[in-house]
Amino acid sequence: MRPGWTGLAVALVSLAADQAHKHWMIYDYDIASREPVRVGPFLDLVMAWNPGISYSLLSAETPTGRWALLGVALAATLALGVWMWRARNRITVWGLGFIVGGALGNAYDRFAHGAVADFFLLHVDTQSWGRINWYVFNVADVAIVAGVALLLYESFFVKEADQTAKPAG
Repeated sequence: MRPGWTGLAVALVSLAADQAHKHWMIYDYDIASREPVRVGPFLDLVMAWNPGISYSLLSAETPTGRWALLGVALAATLALGVWMWRARNRITVWGLGFIVGGALGNAYDRFAHGAVADFFLLHVDTQSWGRINWYVFNVADVAIVAGVALLLYESFFVKEADQTAKPAG
């Protein structure tokens, strides 16, 4: 199988997993009426709409801002998709596939809802400062982080000779 097709398959599975989870959390489980749901000592399920990008940076509250963020996300995803299609190394293809799938999942939310749906809240409870909330994320964000981790792993630990010797697939 051509490496680009493998990356496309990884991207589509990531996108489908993200959108299926979001649909289930919002419409079937109805997380908004149940939140917060304590999963563990450091993880809760919540309903958070993020109008920006990571950590609500570049928050886009207006239609123009949302379309601008969507345009930037799609342009970046297209560039990553071209890189993925041309890549020959399995780790690169998988990493970029995860990133593209996650980015498309969040882009779809921004288009369909005007904001990205996030559910997983990481936190720590302390004696001195009370609860410190760190990050709210979704399955698409997990895919993006996994993709970046694969690219970093490849960058630091895979020798160049190994990268050209193993075709993607």
